Amino acid sequence: MMSTQERIEYIEKTLTEEFQPQQLEIIDDSHKHAGHASARGGGHFTVNIVSEAFAGKALLARHRMVYAALETGMQADIHALSIKAKTPEEVTK
Repeated sequence: MMSTQERIEYIEKTLTEEFQPQQLEIIDDSHKHAGHASARGGGHFTVNIVSEAFAGKALLARHRMVYAALETGMQADIHALSIKAKTPEEVTK
C-alpha cells in the first residue's frame, strides 16, 4: 500500500506521461473520508487536468481516459477520484 505522498506522485507521473498536461493539480481529499468503511485504506483525490488530449472528447470519454491511465492505482491505492478534465481552449474562454 502506498503512502499519500506516493499516491500523489504516482498520479502526477502517470497523468503527465499519458496526457502532457498544460496544467495538473492533484488535491488529497482523504481527510474528508476518515473512517469511511469502504475506503479500504485507499486515498480520495480530486484531479484538475488541462490537456489537448481531451479536444473533441465528451466529458464521459475524458473521465474514462483518466481512469484508464490510472487503472493500476485504482485497484488498491486510489479509492475515489473526482476529475475535472478540460482543454486549454476551455480554460481560456
